[in-house]
Amino acid sequence: MVEARLRRFDGAYRWFLCRTVPLRNEAGAIVKWFSVSIDIEDRKRTEEEIRSTQTKLAQMGHVLTMGQLTASIAHEVNQPLSVSGIITNANTCLHMLAANPPNVEGARETARRTIRDGHRASEVVKRVRALFGKENAALEPVDLNEATREVIALSRVRFQETHAVLRTELAEELPLVNGDRVQLQQVVLNLIQNASDAMISVRDRPRRMVITTERDGNECVRLTVQDAGVGFERESLQRLFDAFYTTKSEGMGIGLSISRSIIERHGGRMWAALNEGPGAAFSFSVPIVAKDATCAGAAVPS
Repeated sequence: MVEARLRRFDGAYRWFLCRTVPLRNEAGAIVKWFSVSIDIEDRKRTEEEIRSTQTKLAQMGHVLTMGQLTASIAHEVNQPLSVSGIITNANTCLHMLAANPPNVEGARETARRTIRDGHRASEVVKRVRALFGKENAALEPVDLNEATREVIALSRVRFQETHAVLRTELAEELPLVNGDRVQLQQVVLNLIQNASDAMISVRDRPRRMVITTERDGNECVRLTVQDAGVGFERESLQRLFDAFYTTKSEGMGIGLSISRSIIERHGGRMWAALNEGPGAAFSFSVPIVAKDATCAGAAVPS
């Protein structure tokens, strides 16, 4: 049975499936051949269209992946953990050098800070790229309370600009978690910024934000950022963590998607819930040190 392109009776060349079967006599000798040819031109065209579509989909998937990677790096690098510090220190350095006389020692110190923040931005890029590759997060024991306090300190200016009132409820004697410190801080920072953005338009109530940490069962630690903002439509709950989906007038809609990817790489989970009153709460749960189990079984509010 073979497929061949043959000339049909009307002179047109088409694909045929040809099958030939011999007729043998009692001695086993071939006395006749029976042959049948089936026109499979339409099937061949369909197969070619499917192959072409698969190729286009593969190319589109590559473009989308690269686009998501580019947007992710742009989003994460353009954060107070990196660019803001670099720009501020660079401007300060210029002012010190332009003074009469120049403040050389002060300029030298701000240059050191710029280099430090540049290295930090480089680490962010490297870790975001790892999310789209096969590399595992560089897990080590992390004090989530301490990491969170550092992010809060870096966000002080943000709180002042948005007039947000922050309250922390960080559990004492919280177990260390298995994590990449920089990536976990990126998640906390993103949740804080989202909560702050959700309260910008609030005028009839205090702009309160609460950050809590607590044990989540025996194997995980939970962090929650709760705001008194505008919340979100219940129907959009399933899409909040989709890449490029956003309820903001500005923004790429990539932050929560990256955050969820980071938490899942840590063997944890991330979710959102509406408050009983105004606003919403975003939480994630990650495994503690020396535990092989993930947090997939942690209770998640509906």
